[in-house]
Amino acid sequence: MAEQFSTTAKTDGQLYSEDLAPVPMDKRSWGTWNYAALWISMSLCIPTYMLASSLIEGGMNWWQAILTVLLGNSIVLLPMILNGRAGAKYGIPFPVFARASFGTKGANIPAMLRAVIACGWFGIQTWIGGFALYQMVKLWVPAIATLPQVFPVSWSLQTGPAIVFVLFWLLNMYLVYLGVDSIKKLLVFKAFFLPAAALALLFWAISAGHGLGPILAQPSKFKTHGAFWAFFLPSLTGMVGFWATLSLNIPDFTRYAKSQRAQSMGQAIGLPTSMTLFSFIGVVVTSATFIIYGQTIWDPVVLAGRFDSKILVSFAMLAVALSTLATNIAANIVSPANDFANLSPQKISFKTGGYITGILGIMIFPWKLIADPTGYIFTWLVGYSGLLGPIGGIMIVDYYFIRKQNLHLDELYQHTGRYSFKNGFNGYAIVALLLGILPNIPGFLTIIKVLPANTVWPWLVYVYNYAWFAGFFISGLAYWILMPALEPETITITNLEEGNYNVGTY
Repeated sequence: MAEQFSTTAKTDGQLYSEDLAPVPMDKRSWGTWNYAALWISMSLCIPTYMLASSLIEGGMNWWQAILTVLLGNSIVLLPMILNGRAGAKYGIPFPVFARASFGTKGANIPAMLRAVIACGWFGIQTWIGGFALYQMVKLWVPAIATLPQVFPVSWSLQTGPAIVFVLFWLLNMYLVYLGVDSIKKLLVFKAFFLPAAALALLFWAISAGHGLGPILAQPSKFKTHGAFWAFFLPSLTGMVGFWATLSLNIPDFTRYAKSQRAQSMGQAIGLPTSMTLFSFIGVVVTSATFIIYGQTIWDPVVLAGRFDSKILVSFAMLAVALSTLATNIAANIVSPANDFANLSPQKISFKTGGYITGILGIMIFPWKLIADPTGYIFTWLVGYSGLLGPIGGIMIVDYYFIRKQNLHLDELYQHTGRYSFKNGFNGYAIVALLLGILPNIPGFLTIIKVLPANTVWPWLVYVYNYAWFAGFFISGLAYWILMPALEPETITITNLEEGNYNVGTY
């Protein structure tokens, strides 16, 4: 049974806003299938397809790629559910939950790290949608492909794709201006269209590739076990890193859960299954391209551009752009907008946070991140997992081992409460965060060729292959050792502003 508390809390205007306030029980309406549907919707996107197909391009055969995707998503499901429990219990979003471990001001550190990475994903999705539209425009206006080069060569950005990308970016920003509700119809369109389009692409691959037999018979390109493991380990980390962002800010969604069972079962049903099934389509189609075209084409937008029919290609590209638009706003705007709002709840609104996300999304040069599978997996996915793993380790240790799943809800919104620590920062959490990040930095600098490989100890480069895992366990253990033992706490939860907040064990 849930316990009901209904006293009045004094809130600090610098920490409280309607967007960050706890969700009362009578407004929590998400059940098991809502969470399953959420994950099915978020998994059915072009980056998921590219995630699996990049493994094929990297040298894996079909079952090695599928197993890597399934294992990675099963691993990340655990912190997803664990962090989701706090959101479901207290109705709080990720930035507020982070105040318990990092401090009322220190919470901006994990929130900003998470937000910047979301900006990168926003940029990647916007580039995919814009490039799809460019492929369509190029069919009808070929001259756009031969426009004079205006950007520096080092940017690796052609003028034609850049123009369409900017126009598609402006459309994204217009939807931010209209509000998230404006994409409801697009989400419905995506829910029906993208699965149908994926199945159509699968049937085309099977037909053009002369059946599943020849496609699945494509062998692994690795000549030795050592070569396989050298690619598998960072790839597994990349699979975990793919949803490492959501494993932190999942309270942004579970705060609306009817019960703990709803969020945990819904995620368990929706995440690993939908990711694996959609990845299977990517694996089959990518494997078929080698049989059909004599080369592996891992980008579905580039693949669709190979089709002969202008009408078919135009329809496909327009649909990809629309479904990408819906995914982008839902998955890559909501969370960073909350994170930026946490910096100054009274000054930064959801819309302002969305505009900040959009600008940083361009500055991250997304077209370079997904130019090839190596950059996509080793630089982007593995690289940022080395930042998010340590945050996850600290938050889980704090909530489960230090605080025993008990928080003082009202004090999360006060600069003078127990979560203010010293001047709003928990120094133990910051030290633990740095200890988890530092071992991954040499390997990352080597991968992006800032440091020559022969100047870094080989074992440090090897640690980078486990960036998320290394950071998660190092920071979690360091925080557990450093953080002073707390007195046993009783649940003290108060009513913020208006409404009753039922909190307890579901």
